[in-house]
Amino acid sequence: MSGSGRHPSLDDRFDLATRVVEHDPAWTARAGAELARIGAALGSVAVRLEHVGSTAIPGLAAKPIIDLQLSVEAVEQDAFYRGCLERLGYLFVMDPDSPEYRFFAKPPQRPRSFHLHVCEAGSADETRHTAVRDYLASHREEAESYAAVKRELVGRTGCDRLGYIAGKARYVDALEQRALAWRRTIAG
Repeated sequence: MSGSGRHPSLDDRFDLATRVVEHDPAWTARAGAELARIGAALGSVAVRLEHVGSTAIPGLAAKPIIDLQLSVEAVEQDAFYRGCLERLGYLFVMDPDSPEYRFFAKPPQRPRSFHLHVCEAGSADETRHTAVRDYLASHREEAESYAAVKRELVGRTGCDRLGYIAGKARYVDALEQRALAWRRTIAG
């Protein structure tokens, strides 16, 4: 890791997984199996385990990396989960710019199959991830619009992971705000 504590893979520009493919129904089963492995390894440390991200939305085109979310009581107490996740083949990817959650990737080298977001139970990050997932699953036109944005970006940036992330940042921020507003209206 660099002197700043930031994991060098965060700055990897080239990634063969930076592509958009049609939805694969097997993603749900793969996510469920991986969540079961994580749950068995962590026991009660795992407050909640969920499939999030584009691969969790039926019919949505996505990058072929399955996003998972692990909610824990206290994210900063990573001694309770980090070793277990590393034994399951996950790489801890330190990002000092995001101390409120932890990010793990599997396999450690690219292209990766899983991204695991560790959030504090009840946190804004936990809510944001599930709100976007549920909103896109409930609003087909929003899911189609998001897929179009992702396809256009991949067409323009190719396998440039950082270009892809930067290119969709503004869209994703606005999508998150719409999803959170929708979540508040249905929570009543």
